[in-house]
Amino acid sequence: MHSSGNESGRDFGRELYPFLYESSQPDEALDHARAEARSSTMQKCGDVLALRRQLVAEYTDHMVAAATAMADAFAVGGTLFAFGNGGSATDAQDTAADCMAPPVESWRALPAVALCNDVGVITGVANDVGFDHVFSRQIIALGRAGDIALGFTTSGSSPNVIAGLAEARRRGMLCIALAGYDGGALARSNAAEYCFVARLEYVPRIQEGHATLWHTLLDLVHACLDDEMIA
Repeated sequence: MHSSGNESGRDFGRELYPFLYESSQPDEALDHARAEARSSTMQKCGDVLALRRQLVAEYTDHMVAAATAMADAFAVGGTLFAFGNGGSATDAQDTAADCMAPPVESWRALPAVALCNDVGVITGVANDVGFDHVFSRQIIALGRAGDIALGFTTSGSSPNVIAGLAEARRRGMLCIALAGYDGGALARSNAAEYCFVARLEYVPRIQEGHATLWHTLLDLVHACLDDEMIA
């Protein structure tokens, strides 16, 4: 007798994931599901490609300038501090990992810290001072003039990201921001010297735009550093 692992006797696996079970649906239903999955995938790919083209068209010169400034900072010992909330926190973690463990064999490791990594610091500052200060307090403790601050905010209006960038700029750090929607309060402020906006209102696409922007910046940074070594 089949055991479903629950008292009701219901097979939740079949109910939630019927497409994993052979002959669980008529052929017509399976064909329809496959067609929908293909159509959805193609639509998402098209959306991402359109966003990437828009970002390149709008920000090519801006990205080259930002990457050159980042390379100059790294070349003299600067550290990159990345931060964001939720999904943007994972983007910040990816940023630091890409710097410290380069995905390309010929790239050098670069000093970087994700300010969302230390749960003790995050919860301590949030509890004692307020969540709006969880990044700015770390910038005060760790940041130096000549370092790099990279803030991610899909809304463009995360108070703690804006506060972190503003504090970094006061300390003479190079400040770069990645935002979404219309750029929000961040784009209207002077907290970042370079602000890149993925002009969409769908968060998953915004985050894919941010990933594209970041990896393009990193590629350009290493190209600049290689040029400096050759020179």
